[in-house]
Amino acid sequence: MGTKSRLRRTISKWANNDEADARDLRRTFTREGVICIGDAPDRAPVRLRGTLRTVTLRPRGGVPALEAELYDGTGTVTVIWLGRRRIAGIGPGRAIEVSGRIGTHEATRILYNPRYELL
Repeated sequence: MGTKSRLRRTISKWANNDEADARDLRRTFTREGVICIGDAPDRAPVRLRGTLRTVTLRPRGGVPALEAELYDGTGTVTVIWLGRRRIAGIGPGRAIEVSGRIGTHEATRILYNPRYELL
């Protein structure tokens, strides 16, 4: 009986892909000088690494804005490039490093016009 329940727990852990993916992303993007998104402070210079989950064109105040959701396994931040309709190499599933200051707007953490590097 004990062996079967251990086996079920192990299979259950394998079946939960979201947790495994998050764990793998945390390991992949943890580097010196890079902060986890979940630990990143607001209004302070930060360097973050993660994967872009979504990339959309969403105008703000009549100005084109490319908006992306960056995820690293610990949290998400919305990255917005104002005045841009598209950026070569920026697309869903792409690994990227960004740097800038995180702000908050309507309970959403946002990083406006960050410097970025494609990984």
